[in-house]
Amino acid sequence: MSPSSSSSRLNSLERPAQALVVGASGGIGSAVTDLLAAEGFETVHALSRSGPDRSLAGVRVGQIDVEDEASIVAAAAQLVEGAPLRFILVATGLLHDTALQPEKTYRTLDPEHLLRSFRVNAIGPALVAKHVLPLVPKAGKSVFAVLSARVGSIEDNRLGGWYGYRASKAALNQFMRTIAIELSRQSPEAVCVALHPGTVDTALSHPFQAGIKIKKAFSPAYSAERLLAVTDALTATHSGQFLAWDGRPIPF
Repeated sequence: MSPSSSSSRLNSLERPAQALVVGASGGIGSAVTDLLAAEGFETVHALSRSGPDRSLAGVRVGQIDVEDEASIVAAAAQLVEGAPLRFILVATGLLHDTALQPEKTYRTLDPEHLLRSFRVNAIGPALVAKHVLPLVPKAGKSVFAVLSARVGSIEDNRLGGWYGYRASKAALNQFMRTIAIELSRQSPEAVCVALHPGTVDTALSHPFQAGIKIKKAFSPAYSAERLLAVTDALTATHSGQFLAWDGRPIPF
C-alpha cells in the first residue's frame, strides 16, 4: 500500500468530524496535532499528561494520564458533544526514563519496571479504546490507531534484549487485533491498527540512535506525514493489521 500523494492527508474521513491525539506533547503526537489542525476538523483534542502547549486554531488542549483510568474517563467525557469522532491516535510510549532502562539481559528483569512498561505501552491504550471507541459513529470510516514499534514483532526479533518494551508492544498489537474484530461488529467501516512510525528523532530514541543501523532518524514531521498518509489509504479490510510508516505490513 502506498501513502496518499494528495495535499489533504485525510481525504477518506467525512467532515464535520472531531479528532483526538493522546500523547500530544511528545514528538510524534505534537507533529500529528500540527497537521490535523489544518485538516478541517471541527475540533482537534490534544491530550497529554502535562497538557500540551498549543495555540493553534481548532485545537483544544487537555490532560490525560493513560496509567489512570479515571483520567481517561474524564477525557472521553469531553468528546461527547459536537461532530462525530472519526480520528484517534494514541501516541504514548515508554522505553526509558530516569528510573527505567531497557533490559539487555533477562538477569536484570524487574517486576515493577515490567508492570510500568505494560501499563503505559499496552494497558493504557487499551483503556483509551474502552472509553473512546463507543463514541465512534456506526456508519462511515473512522480510524483508531496506536503507535507500536517494529521491535514488538515476535517473528522479527533477531537481536533480543529490551524485554519489557518488546513484550508490552507485542501485547499492544494483540489488543489492537482483538479490538478490531469487535469494532467491526459495531462500526463496519472503522479501522483499528497498530502503526510503526519508523525510528524518529525524539526523546524516546535519542539515547539509542547510535546503535541503530540507519542512515538517519526521521524527523517527527516526516513521520507524522507518513502516518496520516497511511491511515488515509486504509479501509476496513486493513483493520487489525500492524503496519509500518510506509504502509507495509509487519509480521506479528
